[in-house]
Amino acid sequence: MIFHCTLGVSVLVFMFVISNVVVALEDDIRCLKGITAAFTVLQARLESWTFDNSSAGLICQLSDAACWNGKEGRLIRVSLRSNELSGQIPDSLQYCTSLKVLDLSDNKISGTISSQICHWLPYLTNLDLSGNELSGSIPPSLGNCTYLLKLKLSNNRFSGQIPYELSQLMRLTDFTVSNNQLSGQIPTFLSIFNPDSFMGNKRLHGQPLADQPLPLAGTFVES
Repeated sequence: MIFHCTLGVSVLVFMFVISNVVVALEDDIRCLKGITAAFTVLQARLESWTFDNSSAGLICQLSDAACWNGKEGRLIRVSLRSNELSGQIPDSLQYCTSLKVLDLSDNKISGTISSQICHWLPYLTNLDLSGNELSGSIPPSLGNCTYLLKLKLSNNRFSGQIPYELSQLMRLTDFTVSNNQLSGQIPTFLSIFNPDSFMGNKRLHGQPLADQPLPLAGTFVES
């Protein structure tokens, strides 16, 4: 009787693990399919992104993607740097829940950063969206990506202030928002970074920048 009970529990555990692996694989494939649909140049550029074979090792063999290992097909990196992609960052990223590195730099991606991105990608360590056409404000919710080591948002069209909530990024070692349309005071906790990380924002001021912002057009400045 004990043997049968133990065997039954083992079978249930095995089935549970297998079902989780299948669901995880389906989610990652759903994520990648959403990326191919969102970016207009992507399918022509990455012809290897086909999903005919649904085996666990499928996504590990795709170019510009990487997994934990060849047997466990959980996606941890998507790097599509300099692919001339246009379109907006897709909501399908919510299915890449194990993703640690997302590099979409040096493309023509427009729109905004979703306020849900850290909820979608809770283990993100490297987010590089530099060199695109992104606009709007930097979402304060980026402070919830507490594993972030690198956050690169330079050479876009972001406006508004740098959110104080980024102070929650205690592991951050590489940060840049240069060449945007940001304004206001640089939060004190970011003053440890190089001035080059903030250059090219005419209305941005504070340490590590030495200069005060330029006056608005038509504003009288006393000498």
